[in-house]
Order: sequence, then C-alpha cells, then structure tokens
Amino acid sequence: MNYVHGDLAKGRWNKFSLVEQMSNVGSEIFRTISWREKNKNNSEAAFFRALELLIFTLQDPKNKGGVKEIARVKEMLVDWYLGSRNYISTDEEWMKYFNQFNIAARLSN
Repeated sequence: MNYVHGDLAKGRWNKFSLVEQMSNVGSEIFRTISWREKNKNNSEAAFFRALELLIFTLQDPKNKGGVKEIARVKEMLVDWYLGSRNYISTDEEWMKYFNQFNIAARLSN
C-alpha cells in the first residue's frame, strides 16, 4: 500500500503519544478547513492525510483502550467531510476538539 506518510507507516508514528498523534491529525483537519474555500484539491488531500493518520492511531497497540473514541472520531469526520452530515458537526466544533490536543501536546513537551 502506498502511504502519504510512509516514514510514519513504518512504525515511527507509534513513538508519539496519543495526544501528539491526535494533535497531528488535528493539524491536517485545520488544513482541510483552511483550504476548503480556496482549493478543493488541497482540502481533500489534507482530509485524506488526516484519515491516514487516524488509521495509524487506531493500529497503534498502546491506544487499544481508546479505540472506540478514535474510531468514532474517524466515523464522524468522514460524515462531516464526505457524508450526509448525520452527526451535524461543524468546522468550529472540529477545531475546538482538536485544539485541546494541540494544547495538551504543547504542555506535555
């Protein structure tokens, strides 16, 4: 399989804490939102990078206790960006959600 984040797919991702992983996912979601009105291709690329990082996060053995939440985040993000918006989430809600991980990641370093 071809990964955008090939170096992370080889195991480097698992060296990050869950907070750092989710913060990185959030960075891609922020890019998705930022590019949505300016350049659809860039927005879509950022979204799919975020999904790839979420898959890595789900596969990380140390995160097995949080798999349900991570899987729900993935499900809700797909609904928000590609789906029928059953969950009715907004850009602002996603920015608030992921901003908490950004703050926590900064405080932990």
